[in-house]
Amino acid sequence: MLALVFGLLYLVSGRTVSSQDVTGSRFVCNAIPPGAEPGCGYGPTGNRVQSSSPVEDELRNTIIQLRETILQQKETIVSQQGTIKELNSKLARCEAAADEMAQGKSRGQGSRRKEYGKNTMGDLPRDPGETIDQLGKTMQTLKGRLENLEQQSLRLPSTNSSVGGASALTPLPPELRELLRQRLGALETQLLRKVAELEEEKSQLYNETAAHRQRTESALNSLMERIAELEKSNNAFKSPEDFKVSLPLRTNYLYGRIKKSLPEMYAFTVCMWLKSSASPGIGTPFSYGVPGQANEIVLIEWGNNPIELLVNDKVAQLPLSVSDGRWHHICITWTTRDGFWEAYQDGERLGTGDNLAPWHPIKPGGVIILGQEQDIVGGRFDATQAFVGELSQFNMWDRVLRPVDIMGLANCSAYMPGNVVPWIDANVEVFGGASKAALEICEDRAFDS
Repeated sequence: MLALVFGLLYLVSGRTVSSQDVTGSRFVCNAIPPGAEPGCGYGPTGNRVQSSSPVEDELRNTIIQLRETILQQKETIVSQQGTIKELNSKLARCEAAADEMAQGKSRGQGSRRKEYGKNTMGDLPRDPGETIDQLGKTMQTLKGRLENLEQQSLRLPSTNSSVGGASALTPLPPELRELLRQRLGALETQLLRKVAELEEEKSQLYNETAAHRQRTESALNSLMERIAELEKSNNAFKSPEDFKVSLPLRTNYLYGRIKKSLPEMYAFTVCMWLKSSASPGIGTPFSYGVPGQANEIVLIEWGNNPIELLVNDKVAQLPLSVSDGRWHHICITWTTRDGFWEAYQDGERLGTGDNLAPWHPIKPGGVIILGQEQDIVGGRFDATQAFVGELSQFNMWDRVLRPVDIMGLANCSAYMPGNVVPWIDANVEVFGGASKAALEICEDRAFDS
């Protein structure tokens, strides 16, 4: 029995000793001082236990560099975000200015000029030239900022560590670089569009100003010419048709000229008042010449011959007599049909005839000369054929007037200016000493009677 008890006690004591051997290795926890890094050994007193491992020193240095790099990257990102905000603000102002200009153009020219005077961008002057210069400077400034940002990004240290702890250089994050490039590209596009619109606006304003000035000057010149004509007419004659042309000498350089030419005609009536006492023959009261035919229409009394009417150089003698030094009203009618003609003096028809250039149309674009016969169109006059005297109220129609109309003109009971050539001061030029003077033909004729 005792042996059994001692055996049990032995067994129990043996297990206790082995249990103490198993649990003899223990973990000891020490307090870490505030601000200390985990993983570093500290003694029971709180002092750091220095490690002699070079790997741990390298890791510790790397962690410190990583922390400094992260702080620098944060500062750079904050600065670049401020730049992006500034660029966005600029872009918003440019877009607002572009919208306002588009709205201004839709309101019309007058509204556009009003909007043009407003300062639609806070940093733009009002003058188009100054605006273009300012936009160019702004664009250059923004490009300079982008270049500075790129250079700063190249100088930022990175922690792509090497074995020796040296730092490598890394560029700005690609997303941020791309965003900056897109924003700056969009802003540059807006600025270029703005510059182009301002240049076009400036060109349009210049062209409109030049055209308006030209129209104004043309209107003023026309007005001045009209005023001068009216003053001259008012000073000389009571009305534009109350005048006469005087040709006092038989020369080859005194004459008058009608400024208007004739259209193509198949009939005509020509009437005038004339006064002459020249002999032999009164000469040529008027002639009409065209290229290729200087004697298209001529009224002439030459030498001792009677008064003759020439149409296309074909001749008809007229039974008229007007060389008594008194005013006489004469009218000549002609039609291309059968070449029929009529001659009136002082309202009475004194003669008719036919076969004078039948079926010949009067050619257009010639020259009407008062007082001379033309050997070439508008010139080469012969003094022996010149008219000597005075004439007035030379009117021409492109039809045959009725006898009653001719009588009304002759007795001053009707006023009917020619529809092809009217007798007005502005339509008659005089040369070589010929003159124009005021004349109220009906009063002067009554006085002669």
